[in-house]
Amino acid sequence: MAERVARYGRMEAAEGRGGELAELMLAEAAKLEDLDGCLIYLVNRSRSDPDSVWITELWRSQEDLDASIADIDPESVAKVRELVVDGGMIELDLLGGKGPA
Repeated sequence: MAERVARYGRMEAAEGRGGELAELMLAEAAKLEDLDGCLIYLVNRSRSDPDSVWITELWRSQEDLDASIADIDPESVAKVRELVVDGGMIELDLLGGKGPA
């Protein structure tokens, strides 16, 4: 079986635009609903910094993640980039726990 891919992403929206960014990311998450390779895709917003949006991801394999990235609508990416002033992605080694590990 292929190794699962776990990631955390953080995007910092321009001041006061965190809600707008979160809504865009929720729309993107909805597109993944029927994608078997996406096991978890959660959009989170920091309670202490509402302009900070976090994404929690778990993919069945790197191939599934790569295929989903290839299918992202460039117009959607442009809308998100208009709002984001900073961010990053952390790749994780999934060790286990409760959930689809």
